[in-house]
Amino acid sequence: MIEGGRASFKQEAHPAKHTLIYESFTRYLVEHKDYDKDLLILTPASWDFCFKGLVVDLEDGNLVKLAEDGTVLRATHGTNNLRTEEIIKHYGSKREWKNFNSLNTSFTKSTKYYFYDNYFDLPGALLCGRVVDMLRKRGNEVNSDFWKDIVAAIDHNYNTSAFKEDAGWYFPSVKRDPGRYLQPCSESVKTWLRSMKSAGKVLLLITSSHSDYCRLICDHILGKDWEELFDIIITNALKPGFFSLVPQQRPFRTLVNDVEESDGLPSLDKPGWYSQGNWPHLHQLLKTMTGKPEPKVVYFGDSMRSDMFPASTFGKWETVMIVEEMEGEGVPRCDAAKTNEAQAEPQDKKGKFEDQGMKAPSAPSEQWGSYFVDAHKSGEGDEESQKLTWCCHSIHKYSTMAIPSVESIADLPLDYKFPRFCPNKPCTTGYYPRPPDSLLKKFQSQSS
Repeated sequence: MIEGGRASFKQEAHPAKHTLIYESFTRYLVEHKDYDKDLLILTPASWDFCFKGLVVDLEDGNLVKLAEDGTVLRATHGTNNLRTEEIIKHYGSKREWKNFNSLNTSFTKSTKYYFYDNYFDLPGALLCGRVVDMLRKRGNEVNSDFWKDIVAAIDHNYNTSAFKEDAGWYFPSVKRDPGRYLQPCSESVKTWLRSMKSAGKVLLLITSSHSDYCRLICDHILGKDWEELFDIIITNALKPGFFSLVPQQRPFRTLVNDVEESDGLPSLDKPGWYSQGNWPHLHQLLKTMTGKPEPKVVYFGDSMRSDMFPASTFGKWETVMIVEEMEGEGVPRCDAAKTNEAQAEPQDKKGKFEDQGMKAPSAPSEQWGSYFVDAHKSGEGDEESQKLTWCCHSIHKYSTMAIPSVESIADLPLDYKFPRFCPNKPCTTGYYPRPPDSLLKKFQSQSS
C-alpha cells in the first residue's frame, strides 16, 4: 500500500482538550481585550454549534455551511440561525456566497473569511459566534475588527515560543497533565507502523507543530520510542506552505535543542529530524532513499486546507483523509471483531463526550446537520433537494480515499486493494469501510 510513503497521526477530538482550547482563546480576550466574562460560561449544549467545515464571514459576522457549488445551505449570525428569507436577503435568491470561488480554488487564508476544517481550532468557531452575539448585545457594529482580536488570542497561545516559555494557557495545561488531554493510540496502529518499516517502506511524520510540542504529543500517544518508527520527522512544516513551489518554498533547517539553525539547507541529503522545509527537496530525498525515479507517496491527514488539497494538487501524492465524521454517521471506527481493544475505543471516546453532556464533534449537529449531505430549498414553495456539502465534494476531489481512523485499516494486509474515489464512479466508492449514512441514503433514494 505505501511505497516510499508517509504516515501521520492526528490527535482526535477530546472533550477536555476542546474545552481547554476554547478557554485559552477566551481568557485572552477577557483579560487583555476587555471582552465580557460571560464568554467563559458554556453549557454542554453550546458545543452542538462546533461543526467542522463552517466558514466565518468576517465582514458581517455570519457563519455559513456551503454546498458543493457554493450555495449557502445554512447560516447563522453569531450563533443564531438565519431563516430562509434572511439567507436570501443576505445572499440573493440563488443563495450564492460571494467568496466561494476564492476559497474553492485556492484554500488560502483571507482577510474576508476563515475556514474551520480541523479539530485543533474548531472551538474558535463557537467563540466567533459568541463574540458576534456579544457585540450585538452591546450595540456595537460587527465587522472584521473582532477577528484581529481572535487572531491575537490564537497567537498568544500557539506561537512557536509559547511552549518553551509556558506562555498562554494551552501549552502550560497540556504540559502539566498530558494524560488529561491526549489519548494514546492503539497497539494495532503501532504494529502497523512497525510492519511497514519492516517491509522496507520509508515512513515520514510531517506536522506544523513545533518540535517541542510534537515530542510531548508523540511521547504520550506513541510511546517514548516513537522516533524509531519514522525515517524522517519534519516539524514546524508550516503547512500548506510546505507544498509551495519556487520561489515561495522554505528551506529545511536543522534543530539544536529545539532551536532552528539560522542557515537553511540547500538540499535534503539524508534522513533525520528537520524543521520547516518543502516537498520538492523531500521528494528528491525520497528518490535517493527508495532508488526509484518516482516514488509512490501515500499521505494521511485530516485537514483539507493543510493536507489534502496541497498534497494532491502540488505534491501529486496519493492522499488518505481521516474523516471522523464518518463515525458519527454509522461507520465503525475499525473492525470490532478483530480485537477487543478496537471494539472498546469508539465507545470510550463517545462516552467521554456524553458523560459531560457534550456532542462529540464528529457527530451530526442539531443546528448544522450532516457534514456530508444537507437539504436545500431555494425559496418558499420550492421542492426540497439533497445537496452534497462543499466539504464532502472536496473529499471526493482531493482525496484518494477516506477512512474514519487509522485503526480502521491497521489490521489489513499492506497489499490490500482499497476502492478509490474516481470521477466516473459513484462518489460513495472511496469510503472505507463504507460510506456514511447520509450519503448512502442520498444515493439509494436516487436509484430507487
